[in-house]
Amino acid sequence: MSELIEIVDRYVELRLNEFIAPVVWRREKNLFKMLVAVVLSQNTSDKNAFKALENLEKQVGTITPQALLELPIEALEELIKPAGMYRQRARNLKALAEAFIQLGLTPERLVEMGPERARELLLSLPGVGKKTADVVLVNLGLPAFPVDTHITRIAKRWGIGEKYDEISRWFMERLPRDKYLDFHLKLIQFGRDVCRARNPKCGQCPIGAKCPSFKSAGRSPVT
Repeated sequence: MSELIEIVDRYVELRLNEFIAPVVWRREKNLFKMLVAVVLSQNTSDKNAFKALENLEKQVGTITPQALLELPIEALEELIKPAGMYRQRARNLKALAEAFIQLGLTPERLVEMGPERARELLLSLPGVGKKTADVVLVNLGLPAFPVDTHITRIAKRWGIGEKYDEISRWFMERLPRDKYLDFHLKLIQFGRDVCRARNPKCGQCPIGAKCPSFKSAGRSPVT
């Protein structure tokens, strides 16, 4: 299985600009904005999340908890419509802004807390689940391996497992810590481009017959 990791790592040329969390974090080091960006990307594409975030930024300028709290809920809903589920997201973002202010969250505080306590705190925030928390942590340089739908699909096809924690742990045990973020993104890109949910490009896949679910002799990959 480690060989599959090595093949994907060599094969995928990462298009970092397609991923909203690292783009936002590396550009501004704004923790709240990164959290907002990741919440907007939940259950939708990064492309849609970028559109929603851009709308929001054009309206309020710098994205801060106070700016979101001062924005009427109806206006917030309209701005983030490109991300979908805009009513629920708007409520979550309002609650997240309140919690962020109350807790006085900063990147430095999360790093000082360490990965376990920082993750526990993030999971207590409105609208933040395991993947969102782990995306924040790994972008801050803390050990975490976020698992999205693409990675879950690949993990199933590789025979790694189906549950979030077991998949995350599997990759963390086989990758050096400084590769967690990079390979997480490469694996998502691999899932988008090659190991797709529908019509996976098994014939073009660099893993080929080494994959347990390789499509050959009419046998379809595991879904």
